[in-house]
Amino acid sequence: MSDAFVNDNDPILDAQHEHIRDRSPDANSHRAGVQAQIQNPVEELIPMQVRYRVIHETHYHYQSMVTLSQQYMHMTPRCFAYQQTDSHQIRLDPREDDTVQGMDYFGNSTQHFTITVPHKALVVHAESTVSLAIRPGLAQIKDTLSWEALRNMMQQPASTDTQQACRYLYASPHVSCSSTLEQYARASFATGRPLLDATLDLTHRIFDEFEFDPKATEISTPLEEVLKGRRGVCQDFAQLMIGCLRSLGLPARYVSGYILTKPPEGQPRMIGADASHAWVSVFCPELGWVDFDPTNRCLVQREHITLGWGRDFSDVTPMRGIVLGGGEQELKVRVTVTPLN
Repeated sequence: MSDAFVNDNDPILDAQHEHIRDRSPDANSHRAGVQAQIQNPVEELIPMQVRYRVIHETHYHYQSMVTLSQQYMHMTPRCFAYQQTDSHQIRLDPREDDTVQGMDYFGNSTQHFTITVPHKALVVHAESTVSLAIRPGLAQIKDTLSWEALRNMMQQPASTDTQQACRYLYASPHVSCSSTLEQYARASFATGRPLLDATLDLTHRIFDEFEFDPKATEISTPLEEVLKGRRGVCQDFAQLMIGCLRSLGLPARYVSGYILTKPPEGQPRMIGADASHAWVSVFCPELGWVDFDPTNRCLVQREHITLGWGRDFSDVTPMRGIVLGGGEQELKVRVTVTPLN
């Protein structure tokens, strides 16, 4: 009798959400470059747009034959003010019998496919070309409203500006709100401090005070344990920061995507050497949603490519589903981000 196996990507988030410090031997110079870029985001030498090609390959190898596979994917880069998806395609091997395109509650593109051909391996090849525009820089985030002003605004009856942000204000399946998280955040959020200036400080503190360790946490590890252990991976750091912000009464969402890494000096870019990634977006009435990356201690500019966003990682898992049969499985994920200009 065939067995049913639920694939929720839980065993493989270390592969899907790798940490740039471990993926790039030249990570220190990379982070310095990011900081230099965001200091002067409109210099004449910086193009108005940058373009990337992203290839995301997922390979499943099964111990025994799979007779049915149904999968739900978030693998189409999102279009919004700072990003345009110029082209996108997904190829499957074996080919799907049925595909349904859709959009989830948060406005992310989705694909649901069914394969009924018996198979012992599944390959999902997603390829996209995206264009990224200039985002707000450091100078623009220093003089925003105070964080208390936004907290008070969110406590009032929902307006057009705050209605959508309310969905990212409360606890979610993998993000808790607690006095412990609020207390940790308070060191950055002094009375009257500008919202985004305080958020950047929290971003820096998480980077400085936490250690990347893929063996330290699991998908179900509570945020309070991540805070206590000071170790984890990028989705832990993103969800920890979101929990801190929501515990203060501030709306924050989880962003899933990719980040460009740089090879060592003099070395060619390696195929599959880039990373799936996760970071944080904070609502600011003056600027809209502004993104921060606690894993890499930076304000997000134009080296982050957005797949989608939600309350936490469970809303935007790249691929999840159910297979009948298969037994044990082996998973390999490769992501390649190539600059086109």
